[in-house]
Amino acid sequence: MTRDEQRNLINYLGEFISDYKKSLIEEKLCNRTQYITVVLEDIFNPHNASAVIRSCECFGIQDLHVVEQRNKYRLNPGVTRGSSKWISLYQYHSNQDDNSDKCIRELKNRGYQLIAATPDHGSIPVNEYKLESPVALFFGTEMKGLPDQVLNQMDESIHIPMRGFTKSFNISVSVALCLYEFTKKLAASDLNWALDEAKMDELRIVWYKNVIKKSTLLEKEFLNMHK
Repeated sequence: MTRDEQRNLINYLGEFISDYKKSLIEEKLCNRTQYITVVLEDIFNPHNASAVIRSCECFGIQDLHVVEQRNKYRLNPGVTRGSSKWISLYQYHSNQDDNSDKCIRELKNRGYQLIAATPDHGSIPVNEYKLESPVALFFGTEMKGLPDQVLNQMDESIHIPMRGFTKSFNISVSVALCLYEFTKKLAASDLNWALDEAKMDELRIVWYKNVIKKSTLLEKEFLNMHK
């Protein structure tokens, strides 16, 4: 679909959405970013998986990448509370490829710095990390963390400072805490973190269809009118 066709479809679908909802969508689009993205490695707990999606959406993170090596990524609708329909979920679950390597190659090609969240010695406290380029934050399994194969390909590693006896936070809490720190740094910076207009149009179509009950029929009607 060309940009003109996209704009025409947006205008057409917009006729079936209230001004309030369109205004709300525009507000959220202006606060959305792909400058920070989250990567989950082989998460097996549906509650944690769902909580991470909700955190990403709440912090305005548009993209979530999920690597499925042994565990299938499952969601709990009671936890996501509808948040999954507002973000872009990329899943790596091929039986032929190494899914971790495939995800890493994809993100490197997009220009991301790869950052491992790990309590291991030598990592930087998350509040001290200098955000200067797009980052992909990698989080490992609940029990074992990130595998060495992934850690060896990271550009940097961070940890959340803790004062108690327990070594680590629950993964969904870790993601939320890291996103809080990173989005705070982003908002205070002069980095070009906002979505471009082409991406906004792409999301407008997706989000408009999310709020229209008969969006599939309306889109077919639009396409038939513009053959």
